[in-house]
Amino acid sequence: MMAVFTVTLNPAIDQTVMLDRLVPGEVHRACSIRQDAGGKGINAASCLADWDVPVTVLGLLGGANAAPFDVLFAAKSIIDRCQRHAGSTRVNLKLVDPHGTTDINMDGVAATGASIDAVIATLDEQVGAGDLVILSGSLPPGCPADIYASLTAMLQRRGATILLDSSGPALRHALAGPVLPTVLKPNLHELAEWHGGPIDAPHQIVDVAHKLLDRGVDLIAVSMGAQGALFLTRSEALRARLTAQSVESTVGAGDAMVAGLAAALIEGAGLDRIARLSTAFAVGKLGCAGPHLPARNEIEALAACVETDILMGETR
Repeated sequence: MMAVFTVTLNPAIDQTVMLDRLVPGEVHRACSIRQDAGGKGINAASCLADWDVPVTVLGLLGGANAAPFDVLFAAKSIIDRCQRHAGSTRVNLKLVDPHGTTDINMDGVAATGASIDAVIATLDEQVGAGDLVILSGSLPPGCPADIYASLTAMLQRRGATILLDSSGPALRHALAGPVLPTVLKPNLHELAEWHGGPIDAPHQIVDVAHKLLDRGVDLIAVSMGAQGALFLTRSEALRARLTAQSVESTVGAGDAMVAGLAAALIEGAGLDRIARLSTAFAVGKLGCAGPHLPARNEIEALAACVETDILMGETR
C-alpha cells in the first residue's frame, strides 16, 4: 500500500480572529478567536486523516509551543516524525471580516543545518518506492532555497511520487531543477509569477502548464479561487467548479485541495475523479473552521455536484 508523508519545514499556529469589520487604524473587538496547528503540510495531513488515510508528518516544530500539534496528531492518529527545536513555532494571524481574510504571516525560527539534515535522514529512512510525499509551504530563514529541488531528486531516485505546493524562490528553484515533481498545485498567481507574466484565459494556462508537463510533470492542478481550478496532464485538461453554499473559513482550502489530489492518486483515479475529489475537498473544507473535512458522504455528494468542462482530450 502507498504510504503518505507530508513535509512542512515552516509550520505555523494559525490564530484566526473573527471581526464584524476591519478598518485600518481603528480599535476592533474580536467576535471570536481560535488557534489551530497549521502549515500547509500539516493542514493537508489533517484532511487526509479525516479521509481515513494513514499519514506521517515530517518537518520542524518549536518545542516551546508544540502542544497544539501534539493534540492534533493524537486526535487524528497522525504519525509524528517532526524534529523539535528550541524556541517557538511561528504564529500567523488571520483577520476574518465580511470582505475576506487578511493574513499576517511571520518568519519562522531559523533552521539549522543539523535540523534540515535530520528531516532528510528521516525521509531517506522511511520513504520507499511507490510512496507519496507532499512537499509544501514556505521555507524558514536559514533553509536552502533549493531544498525542494534536492528532495525531489532524492525521492524520485527512491521511486516515490512527489506532490509540490509552494511559492516564491522555493517553487522557482524546484522548477529549475533537473528533476521535476510528479504533481504540482500552484494557484494562478504562483503560476504567472513562475511564467514571468500575466495569465488570464484558460488557453494561456494550458500553454504555460504544458511547458512543465513537457519537462516531466505528470499532473498540474491550478487553483483559481471562485473560478474553480484547471487540471492538466499531457493529453487532457479540464476545468472544475463548485460554488460553496457556506463559508466558515477560507484558511487551508488550498491545502485541502492538495489532500484531495493525494486521496485521488491513492485511488489511482482518472482526471475527472481527480478534479471532482480535489474540488470537493477544498469546498468541503470551506464549511469547517480549522484544517478539517466534513464527513465522507458529504464530500462524495459535493464531488458529484462538481461542474466540469473538458478543454482538451477525453477525461474518464
